[in-house]
Amino acid sequence: MAIHHISKESLPLARLAKADGHKFDHGHVLVLTGPAGRTGAARLAARGALRLGAGLVTLGVPPEAKAEVAAHLTAMMLRPVKDAEDLNEILTDNRFSALCLGPALGVEHMHSEIVECALASHRATVLDADALTLLSKSRALMEALHGTCVLTPHAGEFARLFPDLKLVGDVTAAQRVCAAAEQAGCVILLKGARTFVATPAGDCGLHTAQGSRAAPWLATAGAGDVLAGFIAGA
Repeated sequence: MAIHHISKESLPLARLAKADGHKFDHGHVLVLTGPAGRTGAARLAARGALRLGAGLVTLGVPPEAKAEVAAHLTAMMLRPVKDAEDLNEILTDNRFSALCLGPALGVEHMHSEIVECALASHRATVLDADALTLLSKSRALMEALHGTCVLTPHAGEFARLFPDLKLVGDVTAAQRVCAAAEQAGCVILLKGARTFVATPAGDCGLHTAQGSRAAPWLATAGAGDVLAGFIAGA
């Protein structure tokens, strides 16, 4: 198995260029937040999506958190999302091209239904944090994953999602992440100082942030939320 090393020079920058077209040509990302007092993670993800070049970004917010979120928004929009029924209604608008959910979303049954609804829409979907916890507890949700999903676990979340695939050593980690991507049928990004990105087809990329490339400031609460937004915005 070949491991491709990823550098900033190899990353696509077409989104950032925006040579022509209008906002809907650059995608509309819907980011779902948690309840009042837990919206910061999703707001970071939304800002990440906007910064990377998404044409529009909307935050789906529980009604009790509307005032909290609205106080922080400028370029982003807001839609009330109380439950899976509300999300399903919003997704009748086909202009929403990508979803991002998980950062501080919650892990109750209603949140599992929201994840199920998101997956059933077959939109490009980034699943992080609480969404990964919900996946790890539900075989039905794991089976609902599709080829345009991206999972972004850290090592602990990976272990819960794929308990039969233990991470031991760098090369073995690449093999395990590829096996996980094949098993899940979607892209897996295992984040850490050595970040592996694998596709169901067996391709694997490695981004190293060690030695002279070390980035210890990324080991900070919120960095993963921004990464999830970056992926959705791409």
